[in-house]
Amino acid sequence: MGKIIAVANQKGGVGKTTSAINLAASLAALEYRTLLVDADPQANATSGVGFDPKDIENSVYECMVDGVSAEETILQTNILPHLDLMPSHIDLVGAEVEMINLPNREEKMKDALRPLADQYDFIIIDCSPSLGLITVNALTAAHSVIIPVQCEYFALEGLGKLLNTVKIIQGRLNETLEIEGILLTMYDVRLRLSNQVVEEVKLHFQQLVFDTIIPRNVKLSESPSFGIPVILHDAESKGSISYLNLAREIVEKNVEAAAPEAEQEEASDEAA
Repeated sequence: MGKIIAVANQKGGVGKTTSAINLAASLAALEYRTLLVDADPQANATSGVGFDPKDIENSVYECMVDGVSAEETILQTNILPHLDLMPSHIDLVGAEVEMINLPNREEKMKDALRPLADQYDFIIIDCSPSLGLITVNALTAAHSVIIPVQCEYFALEGLGKLLNTVKIIQGRLNETLEIEGILLTMYDVRLRLSNQVVEEVKLHFQQLVFDTIIPRNVKLSESPSFGIPVILHDAESKGSISYLNLAREIVEKNVEAAAPEAEQEEASDEAA
């Protein structure tokens, strides 16, 4: 069964969409079946893998509001054979208002994505920069959440609020939701401030912080304009190598976590 990971932070400009696109692409490049879900009305993840949001017929919006099956929204990308996309559209802006009176409105994305989990190794959800109903849906659907944190002065601002939201969702909607990790982004080795932020975040959150740190990188900024992930734009760039390392770190972590569960299942089967 595939791991559903939301990439969320209500603070904008922290590298959330960049991380979702390039993590999904890196997992696909490592030959893991990967679905990128664009749950942001800006649809930057959709355009970032080569699709024009204006040409999208069925998107996350139709899936959550109109009851269109998730399979009907999925598009195969032509850039990587193991990477699929569930696209977004500007209509998603109005979804929160339209969903107010729907029963179980916080679980619409969960109802759509959980049946797909058997078809993919990883499902990566790019969330909008808010803690609204769509992001709550993503966190309710997810098994875990990655929190990108920019290596700048206001890095920790709002992080406590997001962690509190995660706790609320764990208590009310998704008790199995875990924090996959805090991802430090936009790191500039030349700046003392970047190093101070890294030290402070690691001091406060310790094991929750990924070993991989994403640097500031021109190729990372350029690749969306070509509609491709950075691994296809410049595979040898620091940005590309960093996201491949992140993908490997996540794979290794989840393989280690799955091993004891598999051993327990084997033991119970033998006992039976």
